[in-house]
Amino acid sequence: MAAHTSARVFYGWWIVGAAFLNLFFAVGIVFYGFPVFYPLLVKSLGFTHAQVTQGFLLGFMLVGLPFGFLAGVLIDGMGARAVILSGIGFVGGSLILMGLISRLWQYDILCSTEVLGYVLAGPIPNQVLITNWFTAKRGRAMGYAYLGLGMGGAASPVALDLLIRSFGWRHAFEITGAAILAVLFPVGLFVTRSAPVDMGLSPDELTGSSAVTAIDRSDSGEEVKGAVQTANFWLIVLGCTLVIGAIGAVIQHLILFLENQGYSAGEASLFSSAMLVSSLAGRVLVGYLADRFRKKNVMALFYLVLGLSIPLLFFARQTALMWSFVIIFGFAMGADYMLVPLVTAECFGLKALGKLLALIIMGYSVGQWVAPWLAGVIFDVNHSYAVAWYIMAAAAVAGAIAIYLVSPLRRRKTAKLIAPALAAPED
Repeated sequence: MAAHTSARVFYGWWIVGAAFLNLFFAVGIVFYGFPVFYPLLVKSLGFTHAQVTQGFLLGFMLVGLPFGFLAGVLIDGMGARAVILSGIGFVGGSLILMGLISRLWQYDILCSTEVLGYVLAGPIPNQVLITNWFTAKRGRAMGYAYLGLGMGGAASPVALDLLIRSFGWRHAFEITGAAILAVLFPVGLFVTRSAPVDMGLSPDELTGSSAVTAIDRSDSGEEVKGAVQTANFWLIVLGCTLVIGAIGAVIQHLILFLENQGYSAGEASLFSSAMLVSSLAGRVLVGYLADRFRKKNVMALFYLVLGLSIPLLFFARQTALMWSFVIIFGFAMGADYMLVPLVTAECFGLKALGKLLALIIMGYSVGQWVAPWLAGVIFDVNHSYAVAWYIMAAAAVAGAIAIYLVSPLRRRKTAKLIAPALAAPED
């Protein structure tokens, strides 16, 4: 019996596989693949560079903010599985309807429902999912899951460019949306489980329900109110907002920028895919380092490298330097989302992790959606991205400094001070 148990694969690795697919389709394809459509929307429907990114900005402001924190509440109350299933419907359905648009207002509405799907099926629930299922191997598990985001982003520019060339941009939208529904609904229904306790297991190991109870009690974490009053919380929000904003601006405008620099649509899509391929190596290394070194230091280092690589875009017409940017920026981008829940859990524990991540993600989503819109406005005014790249480089470096200033030790010191006070009534 013992031999049979030891031969079984811990179910948490199936959860990693489910999260991998969720991030591959709902984030990798949508967030990193969508820019392939931007030049066609500009040419076919007359949108400006700012307008092609304003749909997601409006979606974030109107839908992402209010539903983001609600997603955290639902995850903590109902579990990640139900939230992910609802998000899948919004992601796939919105893409299918995107093939029918002819007006800017239609585009803005569907971008808003797409953002809603992204909130419900993207980073927030999947980060909580992995964090619930793993403790000692949490960094590694998060790294493997986030390979899905990188692989989805790497595959989507070239794949979508091929779909567009074969079927036109409208049918490419529809095919992508249908594929997302066909893959992710069965995975969510038959594979995903919100927490180990749902199966009588505990994080990392195949153990009984009694161990689950002990772990749940000992790793209670801090309440949201206490967490948001700390410097750590706001340093995480600030750092992520600045860096992920810079990442968003580069990702969303890279294909438009490269076509403006004289590259063909196919070449621009290849650069975009190569950048996400490079991020795969970064994600693996980040997960490995996060289990061995202080997580916030690893996160700060990767963010700093990312910011320092952006000035290479000023030499984009030199193919060798463009490839250098793609490799370095992509590799550093491996730390973009996946270390956020690890650093947050290290600082505040697990009890209110869903709500805290929702707040943090809604905070850095300001950067994620405002920065691309700002870059578009800058281009429309100046007919150049130069000022935008200066701003994004400076923002990323400042974000790296903010993350470096995070101190998980503050939580430990607070816990030591509180523990005697809690024990006093029993004396």
